[in-house]
Amino acid sequence: MIGNDVCSGKIDPVPVMTTPEKFYSKVMQTLKYLNAHLPNGSHVILYGLPDGTFLWNNLHDRYHPLGQLNKDVTYAHFYSFLSCLQVSPCQGWMSSNKTLRALTSERAEQLSNTLKKIASSKKFTNFDLFYMDFDFQEIIKEWQKKGRQPWQLIEPVDGFHPNEVALQLLADRFWKKVQLQWPQVLGKENPFNPQIEQVFGDQGGH
Repeated sequence: MIGNDVCSGKIDPVPVMTTPEKFYSKVMQTLKYLNAHLPNGSHVILYGLPDGTFLWNNLHDRYHPLGQLNKDVTYAHFYSFLSCLQVSPCQGWMSSNKTLRALTSERAEQLSNTLKKIASSKKFTNFDLFYMDFDFQEIIKEWQKKGRQPWQLIEPVDGFHPNEVALQLLADRFWKKVQLQWPQVLGKENPFNPQIEQVFGDQGGH
């Protein structure tokens, strides 16, 4: 869910953020449900929360699409407007308040650590359990090596969500990490792949 447990449109979002205790309880409830419904030999990967401070750091002084023509609306203005209306998708990170941004990231890290703890200490009969960090900084570093800028990975209209390019990079990194760390999750390669390709040709992985 990326940031839903720390994000809200409330002027003071901290009191409504999910606590580590509640988070632990709800995740365990979900995992117990999955254990009762998934076939034996399944795999579940818990995905951590990001550090969303990169949003303000990379966008606040750039022009939002609404302000590009007349150079009069930055993302800082846009975030403030959403906050005023109490419709911000994430008041904690889309804020000029540095302390609030830090508190939001601190809670996100606490929740990620809760997932990590569950993955390392809990066992289930019908699935293996793994944890993976949502390390957007890795994506940004790779992107910058190509001469690109971090703000190019954020959806320009809402100034919050990863855009399609970022999602593709995240999916690619997720897939490669699974292949490297837990290849058993993906199973063995289909021995009939060459015959399938003979019949259907190369369809670009579909």
